[in-house]
Amino acid sequence: MSKTPPAVATPPVEFEPAFIAALKELFEEKIVFNRVLGLQITSITPDKVGGRIAMKPDLIGHYQHNRVHGGVVSASLDAMGGLACVAAIGARHMNEEPLQRLQRFSKLGTIDLRIDYLRPCVGEHFELRAEVLRLGSRVASTRMEFLGADGKLLCAGSGAYIVS
Repeated sequence: MSKTPPAVATPPVEFEPAFIAALKELFEEKIVFNRVLGLQITSITPDKVGGRIAMKPDLIGHYQHNRVHGGVVSASLDAMGGLACVAAIGARHMNEEPLQRLQRFSKLGTIDLRIDYLRPCVGEHFELRAEVLRLGSRVASTRMEFLGADGKLLCAGSGAYIVS
């Protein structure tokens, strides 16, 4: 009986600090609406991205209940879905320099976005997560989450993005 040799594990892709810094600057500063939202990127890996939004009066949708406006939720989850696409594409092209990889995202755009508002969004801050479910040559599909400070899922989203 012959033994099959164990599969050689490929090391996980890790982004360079310059690439992560450039993506954070792009999504936190250069996309002005994200700055208005107060979006802060907390993690970027090839598989998942994370962010955070602190509650502030400008984000209130219902003044009596101090709830976040639904547009804030959809815009922030859309941004995170786009960032997840950027990370996944960046991981495919690790042979390129970080700034060269950033040029690949000029055509990224939202095709479709769906948000399920599951619970009222009330709190001091919110955590956001996104991942790419499928990255094709032209379209990427994503899943996003908008969580309360306690980790409870408040809203869930899915999106499709043009990536070519």
